[in-house]
Amino acid sequence: MPLPFLTADRAFDTQADDVALPFDDHDRWRRPYRPGPWRVGAAALLLLFASFVLIAGMITAFAGALSGAAGCMGLGAVVIVSAMRLLRMGTWVSRHGVRRVAFFSTTTVPWHRTTSLRTVQQPVRWLVMPRTVQGQALLLVLQGGEQLPLLTDHDGDFLSRLEAFDRATDSIEAWGAEYRAG
Repeated sequence: MPLPFLTADRAFDTQADDVALPFDDHDRWRRPYRPGPWRVGAAALLLLFASFVLIAGMITAFAGALSGAAGCMGLGAVVIVSAMRLLRMGTWVSRHGVRRVAFFSTTTVPWHRTTSLRTVQQPVRWLVMPRTVQGQALLLVLQGGEQLPLLTDHDGDFLSRLEAFDRATDSIEAWGAEYRAG
């Protein structure tokens, strides 16, 4: 079963240096990078746990305790939805704007409400934990001066993958330059 939200479009990996936006359909929301190994590994562990919970629910149902089986099936469904949401997290771009998908919320900002995109050195959270380390972040500056961090080099997608972080920030900045101006 193909999971289109799991992989970025291959055009970002094979694009020529002179082509900033290698897509025909700029109206479709797309993530300009692949999910990192930390995010994919955590989702795989969640799905493994969900399979054990669903098997336990099936065994419980065969034993005759339907309320316990329903609880196991419900827990399994919650874990599967959580794994899928974890894989969906990240920054998405289209002609309409930039979208930051977090685990519990989604923020969409139209390009015309932004003033700049810039990569800065600042303390960033390490793998979404409370601990901060010195790193890089891609900041979206909104009209009025508010700053929205889109990516960091220490999150689940880019930890130990600095080249991938640089490619992703360059791609998002290219989308912003194209659609903020026009």
